[in-house]
Amino acid sequence: MTLLRLGVLASGSGSNLQAILDACAAKAIPAQVAVVIANLPDAGALERGRAAGVPAVLVPHQGVPREQYDALLVDQLRRNQVELVCLAGFMRLLSPVFLQAFQNNILNIHPSLLPAFPGLHAVRQALAAGVRVSGCTVHVVDEGTDTGPVLVQAAVPVLDDDDEDTLSARILAQEHRCYPRAIGLWAEGRYSIEGRRVRVRGAAGDPARTLAAPELSG
Repeated sequence: MTLLRLGVLASGSGSNLQAILDACAAKAIPAQVAVVIANLPDAGALERGRAAGVPAVLVPHQGVPREQYDALLVDQLRRNQVELVCLAGFMRLLSPVFLQAFQNNILNIHPSLLPAFPGLHAVRQALAAGVRVSGCTVHVVDEGTDTGPVLVQAAVPVLDDDDEDTLSARILAQEHRCYPRAIGLWAEGRYSIEGRRVRVRGAAGDPARTLAAPELSG
């Protein structure tokens, strides 16, 4: 089986990267991480990539115009024959240079049930709004901020004594489950993008279905 080649972009510790690496190593998904790229020298994702034997590349962004920087990223990804880009805590907005190079082949994970609470500090936003359920979303990246079609979601209840740290930790546990699942669906070609929706086909000829309802957990 041909493995889907992934390029993972990260700015932080890389815990979602680790979940993807683990799923690939366990052959739970037909994919492999071809390269890890970080924009910050102290990003733990770089060490996680190296520990897994994956090329790990630092591409600093300081002082580089945004479109020029994105062209550098595209060059690195193409050198490593990346087919699907996975944003895993990559704290930069992508320019049209990047979006056009990998149009409809970029995934992101966000700690809320989109379209609720897009952008920064999503968990803080959810707590401030007093919602009873939050969660995470894997979505296709488009030109907006967390506005692309939804691929996979998981719901997490908000408890009365939750603070930002406790709720974030429970959502993160679901992120580690959802991102590999989304990549697996992508690698198996079991999806189609229809406007604002992603339709997912079942295995072995099962009828098409839409992952519209979040998966309750916790």
